[in-house]
Amino acid sequence: MTSGSGDEVKTNSLNNKEIARYSRQIIVPDIGVKGQTRLKTSSVLIIGAGGLGCPAALYLVGAGIGHIGLVDYDVVEENNLHRQLLHDEGSIGKPKVTSAAEALKRLNTDLKVSEFCCALESSNALGIIKRFDVVIDASDNVATRYLLNDACVLSGKPLVSGSALQMEGQLTVYNYKGGPCYRCLYPQPPPPETVNNCSDAGVLGVVPGVIGVLQALEAIKVLLGHNGTLGSRLLLFDGSDTQFRNVKLRSKNGDCVVCGTSPTITELIDYVEFCGSSPNDKDKGIKLLNDDERITAQELARKMKSDEKFVLLDVRSNGEFEICALPDSVNVPLSIAEKEIGLDMIKEQIVKIQHSSDHERISVYVLCRRGNDSQKAVRLLKSKLQDLSLNIKDVKGGLHSWTHTVDDTFPIY
Repeated sequence: MTSGSGDEVKTNSLNNKEIARYSRQIIVPDIGVKGQTRLKTSSVLIIGAGGLGCPAALYLVGAGIGHIGLVDYDVVEENNLHRQLLHDEGSIGKPKVTSAAEALKRLNTDLKVSEFCCALESSNALGIIKRFDVVIDASDNVATRYLLNDACVLSGKPLVSGSALQMEGQLTVYNYKGGPCYRCLYPQPPPPETVNNCSDAGVLGVVPGVIGVLQALEAIKVLLGHNGTLGSRLLLFDGSDTQFRNVKLRSKNGDCVVCGTSPTITELIDYVEFCGSSPNDKDKGIKLLNDDERITAQELARKMKSDEKFVLLDVRSNGEFEICALPDSVNVPLSIAEKEIGLDMIKEQIVKIQHSSDHERISVYVLCRRGNDSQKAVRLLKSKLQDLSLNIKDVKGGLHSWTHTVDDTFPIY
């Protein structure tokens, strides 16, 4: 049938524009018109518009998901751009949800985007999540993972969870078709000082790209009701060797406190208190030492200008030390300092200072990027070097504090 008036012909609730746009996937037997229509009327909430959230959102919109929700409290920074490819140089300083929404609307002007420029918290999580069909966890902190898990269980929403660090990534789907939830596998959070994130340990931008695209794939399969999702499996990706592995997860735990047969968590709790860490992916801000075991960057600057002899120990990785370093600092990475060879290197530096100093008690000031690993190193050295007369302290806030309070020309990363 033709229409001389130019009226649009509709077929099975897809208009001509949509048929043309999505034709390559509509003809896939597992999709078809029915599947494409379902995607058009579906909604996905993405928590985190960063390294995982950007590629996930991009491919969900490309696939024709009708409604995308974006939750992120942060603004675009220059160090985001190597992996968060919905943002560009012109987006720096702009809220991530706004930057991402603008980029997604450029891809598809018919898209509905809901922006939530806020941190996901116990007070707002259920109200946001209940508006969407599937939730994607693209966050990078433990507190948000537990909050999201509990909120999705209480709301009856599938949770597509991904993570990426350095050259490795992981992906699974929680709370789906009788599979386990996050708490089934991890009833208690790990100690905050043992958890790394991209900001601390780094990440090759391609790796979250791979995981984020796969999160989009899993969300689409869930929406279409397809078999073969990662509902009870964990996908492991090693970018170094370009290897994928699937690991079968434990079954749903009947004693789970949130999804078990007799749950004790029936409403959202205080996840900062539960996890002992803040719900952000920046500075964990751990506190392992007393105030008298620490000095400020400003105090260190004054000591460097004085006649005091001391060892300035930088416990960052060799690669980070190459980026920037303070004058006369000695690099012994924390991973090496924990071994005998590392302790010997530190002792050698202490002996050098002892030979050039009149003071009986030698000071060792320990430095890292943000003042977290340096605290661990102080604890380690105090336990391992008890036989030496040492005054061991860490520099509070590390090199970030040095840049902010002493020398704003010192590189920050």
